[in-house]
Amino acid sequence: MIPKVSVFIATSLDGYIARSNGDIDWLDAANAKVPKGEDCGYGALMRSVDVLVMGRNSYEKVRSFSFWPYGDVPVVVMSSKPITFSDELPKTLQQSSESPRELCERLSGEGVAHIYVDGGNTIQRFLAARLVHELTITVIPVILGEGIPLFGPTGSDVLLTFVGAKAYEFGFVQLKYTVQNNA
Repeated sequence: MIPKVSVFIATSLDGYIARSNGDIDWLDAANAKVPKGEDCGYGALMRSVDVLVMGRNSYEKVRSFSFWPYGDVPVVVMSSKPITFSDELPKTLQQSSESPRELCERLSGEGVAHIYVDGGNTIQRFLAARLVHELTITVIPVILGEGIPLFGPTGSDVLLTFVGAKAYEFGFVQLKYTVQNNA
């Protein structure tokens, strides 16, 4: 059985997750307006997942932060090229060159029940493989005009069922969907 796969990500109003050069300064600026203690459900998500799967580009972006934000949560970095992880990173970090389906099957065999997928290309690959069960997209009130889009080719329509929406007083709007045609 394939583990539950969740996407939890922020986009600009026009659907970008980063500027064309990968910069997320616009997201940092928006987050500065969020009241202290509000995480828009991120903490609850992280407490519910067994593994975080991200792509190489997301990993490199996170490595540029002054701290490792995931604690000891197991993280799998999907990359076809070898990665050398530094000793200061948690030992729960690993690399995979498997396909999304192969990775899900392996993790299921290891007892993983819930996977959080992050990063544009990785999310697109999991959607195209029909492995995503739910999407939580927080729309930030900014139009970038260009950048790295959240969605790309999927091979066919990905049908969604609306679960709910939450508008935050600081301008974010969070949309939740389940995916109808997942594997």
